[in-house]
Amino acid sequence: MEKIKTLICIIGAGPSGATCSIFLSKMGIAHVIVDAAVFPRDKICGDGIDLNAVRILNHIDPDLVETELAADNINFSASQGIRFISPNGRQFDILRPLQTEGNRYDDKPIYYVSKRIYFDALLVSKIDPKTADLRLSTRIDQIRRNGNLWNLEGSSAAGKIEIEAGFLIGADGDHSVVLRHLGMRKIDRVNYGSAVRQYWNGVEGLHKDNLLEVYFPKKLPLSYFWIFPLPNGKANVGYGMISKVAIKKNINIRKTFEGLIKTDPLLAARFKNAEPEDSIKGWGAPMSGNKRPAHGDGWLLLGDAASMICPTSGEGIGSGMITGFIAAKFIQRAVHENDFSQKMFTHYSREIHKRMRAEEKIFRFISFIPGWLFLRGVNLVLTNRFFKNWLSKKGMRSWVITAYDKELEVNLN
Repeated sequence: MEKIKTLICIIGAGPSGATCSIFLSKMGIAHVIVDAAVFPRDKICGDGIDLNAVRILNHIDPDLVETELAADNINFSASQGIRFISPNGRQFDILRPLQTEGNRYDDKPIYYVSKRIYFDALLVSKIDPKTADLRLSTRIDQIRRNGNLWNLEGSSAAGKIEIEAGFLIGADGDHSVVLRHLGMRKIDRVNYGSAVRQYWNGVEGLHKDNLLEVYFPKKLPLSYFWIFPLPNGKANVGYGMISKVAIKKNINIRKTFEGLIKTDPLLAARFKNAEPEDSIKGWGAPMSGNKRPAHGDGWLLLGDAASMICPTSGEGIGSGMITGFIAAKFIQRAVHENDFSQKMFTHYSREIHKRMRAEEKIFRFISFIPGWLFLRGVNLVLTNRFFKNWLSKKGMRSWVITAYDKELEVNLN
């Protein structure tokens, strides 16, 4: 059995865990990071990379977005906006209008879309081997606490492995082994989504600016169908619904998804000549808003393990990367003071949630109103020209400036 001793161990090398590792390395803090997979590997997701993710990528390297995402039109698709399709079938294209003053933000997209097999591998490639001991194909099976130390047992391609760590970071997703050890792997159906995804080729009617399409089908409240354009005429196509609604109404997400593609009057013609590239894959989405603790004595959680998926959009890549960045800041102080007790991370939950508060409040409201009122509200919002004008001319421009110009501030106290 290989035995490793480390001050910090991160379980999970997805966007949140890789981000935390990258910034710990920038701080000169040695650590071990393990993942059961070997990258590149697939991850079921909508594949939307929003400006939260871009903001953290710019913190990693100000040139990274331009040299890796914008320059790679084989694996990354740039989008300048969103197409909303209301339950009554009306389309609303919201694009960020390009300015004419030669502003340096003119050509910055609102989203990128990339299969996670490419994006996650890109982040893992940025992990610094000088300070990060990256162990892929390494599955942790057992976790025990021995005084102030964590004893992890698992297996790798080379055989059994044992890791002794002073601080444990759970970045291993919804089915986190850390959550299971802590006894917190419980699904809060009110703040949990169920979704399916399938890759398609040849979907008709995609916008020339690769708008991300979000469709709210009739009689299916608290859910949406999406078409996110990928390079070369391909698309990530999926459907998701709040678990509480799916259970209450006995809705099968997979069958509903198939039914919408085949019979919905707004979708069927667009998929008539399209071809699926893989089978339908499903996953669960733990959303921000539940009461799961994100830290404790000698441990903390990142990304999906901390239930940090945005409850209004379902986006989790950028929010997960933000948790990794914030965690590194708190850990830096803990290392400096040689104190990894719970009190050192008292404000960690506040910091990772404060950028989600508005979305959490909106979601709490819409999740308790009748389904018919939700769908009517969607129609009213999307037909409001003031909302559309604000989003395209003010909101999107502000988001781009924030992503490229403003450092993410973390208040440790």
